[in-house]
Amino acid sequence: MPELEIKRKADEYSVVPAKKTRHEISVAGTREKAVVTATVPRTSNLYAPIMLLEGHQGEIFTGKFHPEGKHLASAGFDRQILLWNVYGQCENVMVMKGHTGAIMELCFSTDGSHMYTCATDNTVAVWDVPTGTRVKKLKGHSSFVNSVSGARRGPELLVSGSDDNTIKLWDARKRNPIASLDSTYPVTSVLFNDTAERIISAGIDNIIKVWDIRNSKIAYKIKGHTDTVTGMALSYDGSYLLTNSMDNTLRIWDVRAFAPSERCVKLMTGHQHNFEKNLLRCSWSPDGSKVAAGSSDRYLYIWDTTSRRVLYKLPGHNGSVNDVDFHRNEPIVLSASSDKQIYLGEIDS
Repeated sequence: MPELEIKRKADEYSVVPAKKTRHEISVAGTREKAVVTATVPRTSNLYAPIMLLEGHQGEIFTGKFHPEGKHLASAGFDRQILLWNVYGQCENVMVMKGHTGAIMELCFSTDGSHMYTCATDNTVAVWDVPTGTRVKKLKGHSSFVNSVSGARRGPELLVSGSDDNTIKLWDARKRNPIASLDSTYPVTSVLFNDTAERIISAGIDNIIKVWDIRNSKIAYKIKGHTDTVTGMALSYDGSYLLTNSMDNTLRIWDVRAFAPSERCVKLMTGHQHNFEKNLLRCSWSPDGSKVAAGSSDRYLYIWDTTSRRVLYKLPGHNGSVNDVDFHRNEPIVLSASSDKQIYLGEIDS
């Protein structure tokens, strides 16, 4: 029941609902005000339960939270990397330029001091995050670079996958690749396993390949998807691999060393891919209880990993949701879309 205000009016009492406390909140990048009632239960330190970030001039293909949680980075078709505050008014604090093609994926180093990007200009770049300067331009691919990922531990290793059918291993301190693996088909997503002793790749042949870095050979293959794998993510404990595919399934695979040959442990559906053929990415929550995936139907989907149920189907975007990411410390999820917008939304803790 709302609180009631009693007003005296011409010797009669009229009962009217009391005004709720309202906060006017500026939406980042616009002059519009979002009005949020104070009665909304909050689960995070975001300025409002939903924040809209605007500023990109083209489709956004990739977005990630910085490891320390106070900033996020986004990039895409406009060839610019934008660094944003997560808290407060979500201001854009830095614009980083250098690529001459659309940026397909970005990721941060484990300590957050560097950022790695790949683009359709056939290059991989290493950026110094505090200053926003590009410190390395890595050349070696002969076609679009679709994916880049950094090692979680050890030396500053990078892996990239390209339309030129190769996977290249880089030492961020050196100019040339230290290894090149022939995948036969264009590669759409790559990452390291937890110990950085193996590389996991996927492409348009629908097969996930696990490579041993020491001998540059395939250790084993994982089959099950019936269409191109567009995104992959490794769980925080390194035991499970999440894959998003154009066959409209999201799958969890056991990638531990002595797992049984049937590695698919969960299959989730609900999201969609369409004729745009965007590389829709996916993400794990830090505790492994939830997974999220990009979808072409303009919704952000979040599943419970135990029950495989869709927990959230979040609207708001006017284009394909291309990338998603969970905040490390709070129940906040990021979605980056072809509508040139980024949403930050808080979910139940």
